[in-house]
Amino acid sequence: METFRAFRSMVRDSLGHITHGSKVYHLWMFLLTVVMLIGMYAYYIQLEQGLSATGMTDRVSWGLYISNFTFLVGVAAAAVMLVMPTYVLHDIDFKQAVLIGEGLAVAALIMCLAFIVADLGGPAVAWHLIPFIGVFNFPNSMLAWDVIVLNGYLFINITIPLYILFRHYQGKEAKHNIYVPGAILSVLWAVAIHLVTAFLYQGLQARPFWNNALLGPRFLASAFAAGPALIILVLAAIRKFSEFKIPDKTIRKIAIIVTVAAQINLIMLVSELFKEFYAPTHHSESAIYLYFGLEGKNALMPWIWTAIPLNVLATVLLTVHKFRSNFKILYFACFILFVAIWIEKGFGLIVPGFIPGPYGKIAEYTPTWVEIWVTLGIWALGAFVFTMLAKTAIGIELGKLRYRKKETIQSETH
Repeated sequence: METFRAFRSMVRDSLGHITHGSKVYHLWMFLLTVVMLIGMYAYYIQLEQGLSATGMTDRVSWGLYISNFTFLVGVAAAAVMLVMPTYVLHDIDFKQAVLIGEGLAVAALIMCLAFIVADLGGPAVAWHLIPFIGVFNFPNSMLAWDVIVLNGYLFINITIPLYILFRHYQGKEAKHNIYVPGAILSVLWAVAIHLVTAFLYQGLQARPFWNNALLGPRFLASAFAAGPALIILVLAAIRKFSEFKIPDKTIRKIAIIVTVAAQINLIMLVSELFKEFYAPTHHSESAIYLYFGLEGKNALMPWIWTAIPLNVLATVLLTVHKFRSNFKILYFACFILFVAIWIEKGFGLIVPGFIPGPYGKIAEYTPTWVEIWVTLGIWALGAFVFTMLAKTAIGIELGKLRYRKKETIQSETH
């Protein structure tokens, strides 16, 4: 009973805490709310008109929604790069950032699921994704595996931080024998969510652009580059706008993770380019369309030729210790790396897989305003959720939110 009372007190205190803040905080939440409302209106249009309101067709059936879903799976998986050194290797330098990283993973997974529902056309179709109720087709369908690993990873990333924060809210230390097994499981699960997503594409033999053995490892490399890069940017914002102290050493260690992952990702990119263009076949047409255009169609060329220079520049800046040690340059490098990988794993991966079509026809894809605003609305939702989670976690870690047993009991009796 006491535990339930403490948990209810934590929920009440957290709700009060997230509704109070500085003018900058309220302006930020207001802007996110406005973008979410516009996104909801765009989604209403999509529900009214169906997927015909989007730029997707029977030729290119995955577009902006699945592009963002694929990228965000990597952002969610990146939390493992903080969980493993903190909970498994007991590196105290990561301790201040790990709860922020797990909050980011929760927000990313919520956005992943939202993009899937948006791509399905409407929430009424999502019942097919529910085991034992819909047409789940487990274990034959890789989509079924994807549903399991995504929801499982979301559950893990909610329960472990919730337990740790709840103990801290009560003024107690979290018990290692309770949360460490879950942390170890989350490390394995993080790898699984990205590999299963890669296998989903690799298993489509009719799409040679995805039918690549290097796709899974490159998914992981790009995830462990873009995800921690975003974490560094988020930690920089937290250092600037809150009292929560993130040591320089923590950011520098995360920067090393980003650097190594970015270097591996770049090597894999070169390997893929060699495979596609050294001895091109008709299976290379998707890559040719992406990088050089095909039959006068080149809608994706500006995107990919923006991503590659940004990727190279970011990797060079991160590799040079002098630049990486300068936080302004580090933040700039992390930002352009994040944008570059978003393009590569978004438009640069998903759309070319459908071009040319089975009969050689080239049908280019351009997202409509409906898709763009639904996408922005979902990103705003993720930022909104993360802001609330981070503000609550910071409040508990700073000791601003604590359980007061006597005061709680007195307030309930009155």
